[in-house]
Amino acid sequence: MTHAPMAAVWEELGGDPALLSGVSTVERAGALEAVLPVRELARACVGACALAAAELGAGRAGLARVPGVRVDDGAVATAFVSERHLRIDGRAPVGFAPLSRFWRTADGWVRTHANYPHHRARLLDALGAPDDADAQDVAALLAGRSAREVEESVYRAGGLAVALRAPEEWARHEQRLALARRPLIERDGAPAPGGARPRALPPLPDGGPLLPAAGVRVLDLTRVIAGPVATRTLALLGANVLRVDGPRLPEDPDAHADTGFGKRSTVLDLAADRGAFEELLASADVVVTGYRPGSLDRFGLSPEALAERVPGLVVAQVSAWGTYGPWGGRRGFDSLVQVATGIAVTEGSPERPGALPAQALDHGTGYLLAAAVLRALTGRAESGRGGVVRLALARTAMWLTDGIGRREAPGSAADASRREPGTTAGPSPGCPPDPSAGEPYDRPDAWLSERSSPFGRLGHALPPVSFEGGPADWSRAPGPWGTDPARWA
Repeated sequence: MTHAPMAAVWEELGGDPALLSGVSTVERAGALEAVLPVRELARACVGACALAAAELGAGRAGLARVPGVRVDDGAVATAFVSERHLRIDGRAPVGFAPLSRFWRTADGWVRTHANYPHHRARLLDALGAPDDADAQDVAALLAGRSAREVEESVYRAGGLAVALRAPEEWARHEQRLALARRPLIERDGAPAPGGARPRALPPLPDGGPLLPAAGVRVLDLTRVIAGPVATRTLALLGANVLRVDGPRLPEDPDAHADTGFGKRSTVLDLAADRGAFEELLASADVVVTGYRPGSLDRFGLSPEALAERVPGLVVAQVSAWGTYGPWGGRRGFDSLVQVATGIAVTEGSPERPGALPAQALDHGTGYLLAAAVLRALTGRAESGRGGVVRLALARTAMWLTDGIGRREAPGSAADASRREPGTTAGPSPGCPPDPSAGEPYDRPDAWLSERSSPFGRLGHALPPVSFEGGPADWSRAPGPWGTDPARWA
């Protein structure tokens, strides 16, 4: 039985396998090179998202066939590190904070995440360090402690730290066993609609690119990369996306600029401004959440409660570790998931841990989340039902390490055997040929663009989701965080 990552994803999404014949791949050696099959994961996630978009667009526009989809390794590889390609008036983005890194411990390694001020404060508090402690101070404190003890004490304090585990250690972990009992993409259907029906979507606009999600109202309750990548993709496809943040948790400006394309951004206190939020929710089609599982439940905003309250609502939830198992309520980020799941050892060694060439768990899960929303909207058009979809970075990691298979050289017999049914290295039906197809990926220039924005001159990666007649770029540049009114555009 051959490996076919995109076909496997499309099956989990409930898609018609016959549509895979309309997908083609432009392969480029050197894209997302790693020990693990990162390129194959990225290609499958983006391809499934593009196919779900083309399918929804065909249905809404009454087309005789689903537009052809093309997945270009160059575009995918560039987009999977979009945060590194961001430029604001020529300035490169700020990367990881000084206290977000690997640290030597008495018995191995631990990785921390302290990019946000509140996470930094909790880390230092757990370690008994002063507020003004620097990297040298933290290194000295950690050198005499065990990695597992640091992991537990920092998490108890509300911070983020994960001990380095080898693949065989993670394979025995209770959270890994819990993940193995779940599908990559969890889909729960909503009850059959009663008297109330979902909000009718407006007709697709005439002229211009095919925008499958035009008029779809999306409440974006996400942060960092995976969730914002999903909603950024929905915005590309025409959705009316409103990101909602609490006033006490401002976003990093560079991260917001990278993932804010096509969206509007507002600030609401769910306790004080509940009426305004409920008004938005009442006419929403999609809600995407990316906060720690359970953190929104106290506001009555669990995925199940949301789906029950609004007819036809599609609720998409992304988390680090899943919503189940001993780590189901923990915070997490891509870098930490790589450390826990053995990826850092596979890409390096127990003595010198490594990392994937991109935050591929975040980006890949983001495109899968968008694909699941698009497929749910296609289903809603037929049944009137919404539903809940869930993804977890750690479950995506398990698919990468155990479900795809190790990479073979591009163009080899083994590589060809993994190609999805119907895909080729040439253009899709209706897609013009690419004269650079087959060339190695050595520079991202072909998939970068510039535009004016409220931040200044903005350099950015172009979207990798591509289908015949679809959009080539976002219609709206990102704006400053929290400056839009709390109403639909």
